[in-house]
Amino acid sequence: MDILKKFKEKAASNKKRIVFPEGNDERIIRAAEKVEKENLADVIILGDENQILKDAAQYGANLAGVEIINPRSNNYIEEFTEKFYELRKHKNISLEDAVKSVIDPLYFGTMMIYTDKADGMVAGAANATGNVLRPAFQIVKTKEGISTVSSAIIVIVKDKSFGEEGVFVFSDCAVNPSPNSQQLSEIAVATADTTKNILGFEPKVAMLSFSTMGSAKHEKVEKVKKAVKIAQKNYPELILDGELQLDAAIVESVSKRKAPESKLNGDANVLIFPDLQSGNIGYKLVQRLAGADAVGPILQGLAAPINDLSRGCSVEDVVNLTAITVVQAQNN
Repeated sequence: MDILKKFKEKAASNKKRIVFPEGNDERIIRAAEKVEKENLADVIILGDENQILKDAAQYGANLAGVEIINPRSNNYIEEFTEKFYELRKHKNISLEDAVKSVIDPLYFGTMMIYTDKADGMVAGAANATGNVLRPAFQIVKTKEGISTVSSAIIVIVKDKSFGEEGVFVFSDCAVNPSPNSQQLSEIAVATADTTKNILGFEPKVAMLSFSTMGSAKHEKVEKVKKAVKIAQKNYPELILDGELQLDAAIVESVSKRKAPESKLNGDANVLIFPDLQSGNIGYKLVQRLAGADAVGPILQGLAAPINDLSRGCSVEDVVNLTAITVVQAQNN
């Protein structure tokens, strides 16, 4: 829990403008009030102002200090339409199509970032990941030299003997359904960077599989083994090993039996899952059955801080991810 407190303190030390495009969601309205009260960010909610204020009154939420912008009626539409048209005219869109796009709150919010009217965006409470990512790919795009966008989730378990005093980073749990070896290696490196830059501790990366160091033969195992070799070759300074079963990655006694030569020695704090199914299931199992806090997903590889909530998120999840988005914007 201390890690969340640190995020909030850092966010409050240098507030950024964070846009919430899903103004019709109760959790977003309640979270906006909390973010404002805790002085974590300058919040911008997108939607019909009258309806949002009416809903806020019904929920007992005070939105004083929160900016509300209606994507369908504002002073930015002409500017956003022209800029979006220039970005997408190679796809043969018309100006009419551009208008239809930019009044979509997800596109409008992303255009706010592109035009420096906001520093980051938090969405996904009412939208699938693909809907959040689509305007991000089209407008802000990826960081230079990055070809694979992925996600990381901070998972905080009660037993502090695991991970980094109870803190893990899981990836990829939201974006890539079936990454190949090259993509998997890039995901591992990006997650290590997120861990170091956002959480501030040394990443110890385990590439997970149902096999430990050749205990099973299968094409899915070979994919992970190849990813390990690529990452180790390109980033020899990174503490990374695999392929490892979960228990061999995080339990010292099991590591000694199954992988005695592993440089991780059962002390991994970053877990890279071999595909989206295992990653998504894995973090939700830990969250729901073990009562862990799960913060994210944090999107990695985009040129601006745009983060994707789970549609099952709580108000506190929105607040926590907002604080992280502010910290990302501070480092951007």
